[in-house]
Amino acid sequence: MSGRWARAMLSAYRFAGAAAYPLVGPYVAWRTSRGKEDRSRRRERYGVAGRPRPEGPVIWIHAASVGETIAVVPLVESILDYGVNIVLTTGTVTSAQVADERLGDRIIHQYVPLDLKPAVSRFLDHWQPDLAIIAESEIWPMTILELGARRVPQVLVNGRLSDRSFTSWKKRANIAEALFENLAHVVAQSDVDGERFRSLGARPVTVSGNLKSDTAPPPVDERVLATLRRQIGARPTWAAISTHDGEEVVAAEVHAMLHKRHHGLLTIVVPRHPDRAEALAAQISGMGLKVARRSKGDRIAADTDILLGDTIGEMGLYLRLTEIAFVGRSLTSEGGQNPLEPAMLDTAVLAGRNVQNFREAYQRLLDSGGAKLVRDRDMLAGAVNFLLTNEVARHEMMAAGVATVDEMRGALARTLKSLEPYIQPLVVKSRLKGANGR
Repeated sequence: MSGRWARAMLSAYRFAGAAAYPLVGPYVAWRTSRGKEDRSRRRERYGVAGRPRPEGPVIWIHAASVGETIAVVPLVESILDYGVNIVLTTGTVTSAQVADERLGDRIIHQYVPLDLKPAVSRFLDHWQPDLAIIAESEIWPMTILELGARRVPQVLVNGRLSDRSFTSWKKRANIAEALFENLAHVVAQSDVDGERFRSLGARPVTVSGNLKSDTAPPPVDERVLATLRRQIGARPTWAAISTHDGEEVVAAEVHAMLHKRHHGLLTIVVPRHPDRAEALAAQISGMGLKVARRSKGDRIAADTDILLGDTIGEMGLYLRLTEIAFVGRSLTSEGGQNPLEPAMLDTAVLAGRNVQNFREAYQRLLDSGGAKLVRDRDMLAGAVNFLLTNEVARHEMMAAGVATVDEMRGALARTLKSLEPYIQPLVVKSRLKGANGR
C-alpha cells in the first residue's frame, strides 16, 4: 500500500483523535496530563526544539512513561558507548525526571511532539534523526508516516501488543499494514507479541525478551532506608505498589482484616499516581486507620497503620522495606504493572488476574513459584496472611522470583544485535566526521 493511500485512510485521525486508533500515545498523553506538565517546556509538544541539534548523527529514542524509560536506560547507555548522539523523548514529567536522574546531560531530553503533522514536521525538521527507536507499544500514525516519507529507519524495541490493542488493530487490518510496513524492524518481547506483529504486516520481526529484565534494581538512598527500618523495627510488613483507583482501599481493608492476627502490622501503599495522595490519605484515615505520608516526612510511629508512599523515584526504598508485594492495576483496573522490579528485589509477588500487559513476565514467575494471582480482596488477604505466617514458603517465593529474573536476562544483548545494522553505519559516519573535524 502506498504512503498516499495510507495518509488518506488515516486522515480522519487528525479529527477523531487518538481514541479512534489503538496504541496512539502522544495526543492522549497530552490531553490527560494537561495541568501536570512542565509549562516552561510546553512548546516542545508542538515540535519546537528546546535545544540546538548537535553535530553528527542523531538517534531519536522514544519511551512514553516511567516504566518504558527505565527499561530503555541500559539500551541508551549501550548506544552512547558507540559515540552517537541521542535525543530521548518521553511523554510525562515523571519520566523526564527519571531520564534526568539516570542519564543526565549524556542525552538530550525533549517532550514528544503531538502526533499532528505540523508538530511532527517541525520536530523532524530540527532534529533530522538518522534512526528512530520506539519503545514498547507507542504507535503514532502521523509520526510513522512522516518518518517513512523521509526514509528514516524506524525500529520498535521491546514491542508488545495487549489483547485489546491487537483486537483493535485486527479490525483495521488495512490501516495496520499501511503503518507497520513503514517499520524497518520490530523487536518483540515474546513469541506471542512477535506473531501478532507479523500478522499485522510487520517485517522483519525478531523476539528479544523483555528489556525490563535487564534493568538494574531500582536505587535507594541507604541513609533513608536505614532510618525507616529503625522506625519500623521488627514489625511485620507488606506492600501494595503501583496501585490504581480502588486498590488502595482494598489494601487498607486487607490491613484492617489482618492487623489483629499480626501484631504491629504495617501496610505500605504506593499509588501509581502520587498526585492522588491527598484524597487517599483522607479516605484511608476515614476508615479509622492512621496514615504516615512519605512526602510529608511523617515518622512511622508505633501506631501507624499505613505508610503512604506518595513520592516519585523511591520504589527501591519501599520494596526494600518488605518481603511481600501486591502489584496493582490488576484487581480494579486491567493490564497490570511490571512485576520484575519487586521480584529482583527479593520480594514475593502477588497480583490480581488482569495482568495481560505483562503476560510473559507473570507466566514465568507463576511457573517458577515466584508469584501468585488472587481473585479479589478476600483472596489477597488470605495470601498475605499465609506469607506472613509461613516464613519458609515466603522465602521460597522470594528466591524463585530472583532466579526467574536472572533466567530472563539477555534481552538487551539480543536487542542490540537486531539494532546493529542500523547503528553501525552511524558509528562509522560519526567517527569519520570526527576525524575530518580534526
